[in-house]
Amino acid sequence: MTFFHKIFGRPLGSWEAAKEKLGVPTGTVVLGLDPLTSIVYGPEAVLLILTPLGVAGLAYLPFIVAALVLLLAALYLSYRQTIAAYPSGGGAYIVAKDNFGTHAGLWAGVALLVDYILTVAVGIAAGVGAVVSAIPALHDHTLLLCLLILATLTIINLRGVRAPGLAFLVPCILFIGFIVAAIVMGVVSVWQSGGHPQPAVPLPLIPKESGTVGVWLLVAAFANGCVAMTGVEAVSNGVPLFREPTVRNAQWTLTLIVVILALFLLGLGFLCPMYHIGAMGELQPGYQSLLSQLFQSVAGRGLFYNVAVVVIFMVLMVSCQSSFADFPRVCRLLAEDNFLPSAFANRGRRLVFSQGIIILAILAGLILIAFGGATFKLLPLYAIGAFTAFFFSQAGMVVYWKRKPGRGTRTSLVFNALGAVATGAALVTIVIVKFLEGAWITIVIIPGLVLLLHRIHQHYERIIREVDRPIKLKAPKLQPPIVVIPVDNWNRVTEAAVRFGMFLSDDIIAVHVVTENDDPQRLRVLWQEKVQKPAEQMKTAIPHLALVYSPYRLIHEPILDFVNQTKEKVPDRLIAVVIPEVVEPHWYEYVLHSLHAARLRALLFLERDQRTVVISVPWYLREDT
Repeated sequence: MTFFHKIFGRPLGSWEAAKEKLGVPTGTVVLGLDPLTSIVYGPEAVLLILTPLGVAGLAYLPFIVAALVLLLAALYLSYRQTIAAYPSGGGAYIVAKDNFGTHAGLWAGVALLVDYILTVAVGIAAGVGAVVSAIPALHDHTLLLCLLILATLTIINLRGVRAPGLAFLVPCILFIGFIVAAIVMGVVSVWQSGGHPQPAVPLPLIPKESGTVGVWLLVAAFANGCVAMTGVEAVSNGVPLFREPTVRNAQWTLTLIVVILALFLLGLGFLCPMYHIGAMGELQPGYQSLLSQLFQSVAGRGLFYNVAVVVIFMVLMVSCQSSFADFPRVCRLLAEDNFLPSAFANRGRRLVFSQGIIILAILAGLILIAFGGATFKLLPLYAIGAFTAFFFSQAGMVVYWKRKPGRGTRTSLVFNALGAVATGAALVTIVIVKFLEGAWITIVIIPGLVLLLHRIHQHYERIIREVDRPIKLKAPKLQPPIVVIPVDNWNRVTEAAVRFGMFLSDDIIAVHVVTENDDPQRLRVLWQEKVQKPAEQMKTAIPHLALVYSPYRLIHEPILDFVNQTKEKVPDRLIAVVIPEVVEPHWYEYVLHSLHAARLRALLFLERDQRTVVISVPWYLREDT
């Protein structure tokens, strides 16, 4: 097995696709880590907004969490129906396209792509933030850690769909177990202390009150907390990833994810006010994440805390797994509709859409670099893409149920209408609250990408209109082309090109560009001796040598001029430009050459003349030469 196969795995045959399908446990890991790990930064984002209220602000957390859980329930009911109605997957893109048309589908698809890119950046940044809060010495290496984790995740996902599920199953179970244990220990301590538990170790002090409560503050806190909803749509987008029965396994996976996330939110919403756990700014000295403070409160900084921090770091590191699973699938659907290059629709060697995975990694890496890997800088950009996709999906399902006959559709319509109203209101709130904090970047990027993909679509449509029309073969009075061969010298490479040209036509012209300090006499003698005389003896067509002088030392332009002049002389013939080309045994050796052949080929293509045919004749160098 080669080193490449050890890293990325052996190629998988198409018949092995069924083995790569997901069950409920692996589906929860592959598609559920994003929403489940949002518990790390979702409630913390709420408390950051409530910080000006001091300790009094903690009293509002349970109510905001309750509102978030109600929104989560609406999304659950809606997406459960979407899974059944659209088992082919695609989520918001397919639903919006099917019910509102291609243009609306494009907006929903782009919103999903933006959401997935930001999910990768936020998830990795949050994971590194968790470990930095436990090991402050790593703070200066935040960005480097983020990029290393991104590279690792990319390699794991290029190994196949099932590989991440198996690799991350144990850390995911431990993550759920530690948070459940912490919540249970905290609730028991609250009950035993009569509602006044004492933290096992002193916690960071909550800043004194510096503001007053208002509707706008509470609305802003709710909008910040909506980041906990992102990723809920991943299961509906990836239904085809599940093994049979596909719809049932997908619905059970969604149920498990939503129930666990709701319990997490309710647990933190209850315990944070009880233990006086507040949010700290990520750049604040001695930064402690919300979960770090919770674990300290219920168990101190012993073995339980240290293992829990490691587990949280491991899971947050891979929390963006749902994006790696679904981003390539959305790219595939867009490519099949000619909004992206067709390469995005092709499965790679491990039965995954490799192009989408690689592009996702590159874009997420650029965002991490641009924002320094800081979670608090990325969060304002977050959630807009997700809730835009939520709204398109729910509104599309309303139209879907209105077209379906039957008595049972009314209840389904009500659920999706509720989801559309809830997600639409949340989207408007998020845009208004976070606009000046950085959300305007996302609001600009989404229309920009829509325009780009629309232009790509127009390009492909134009090609289809021009090329795809079936026509009869035109074969009257076919004449062999005039062959033009650029030559630098007479050698093995040139001989191979001339010999090939003689197969094509009897009209063969070798063109040599003469520059300063270049004496063409030697080439004339060689041509007479090595080409013309043998051709005369064999009574075949004689290749002619044409010398083109270049006073300005140009190489390619004189050849182009010669080709154009030849076309003018014979307007009824094709011109076949045969380019001799040396092919190195190793890719890295190409930097040692000027690549004249590649440049000449490109310039000929840019001429865009249907009468010019470009042919490369390679000469493969042996490794021992």
